[in-house]
Amino acid sequence: MARWYIIHAYSGFENKVRDSIIAEAERLGLSEGVEEVEVPTETVTEVKRGKKVQVERKFMPGYVLAKLNMTDDIYHLVKNTPKVTGFLGTNNKPQAISEKEAARYFGGVEEAKAAPKKQVDVDYEIGDQVKVLDGPFASFNGLVEELDFDKQKVKVSVSIFGRATPVELDFEQVELVK
Repeated sequence: MARWYIIHAYSGFENKVRDSIIAEAERLGLSEGVEEVEVPTETVTEVKRGKKVQVERKFMPGYVLAKLNMTDDIYHLVKNTPKVTGFLGTNNKPQAISEKEAARYFGGVEEAKAAPKKQVDVDYEIGDQVKVLDGPFASFNGLVEELDFDKQKVKVSVSIFGRATPVELDFEQVELVK
């Protein structure tokens, strides 16, 4: 009976580990023991240079989930895969997780695919000089005073007629002055 296991891999090599496990299982004729190998990812929105960009991000960096029919051959296949440091468990012995727990990881993945999270990364911070890209204050420069990630707003102090005036704008309406 196949169960879910969490495999610890080098960070940044999760996809390569997934592909290597699948390819090696086929090469050795052990494909029936490897049902699924997944790298949970989520979609987030980032603001880069004043534009919103959808980015795929790993949900659990450094880990790969695999539904395996654990035998000695399958254990050694995974353990000897390049960039794999081992299984999650005590004394480096594979510890299966429940279907419910695996569904929770994939439930988060499915939710992220259905509706991208509102998490936004910006390339400026409080105190940085920014340029307003659009709106009534387009082409004005100012200093970032506040960042509100919940509302995706930034408060910028711009100089109007020699007076500093705070203006609230969307994240994508400003860009960092370099």
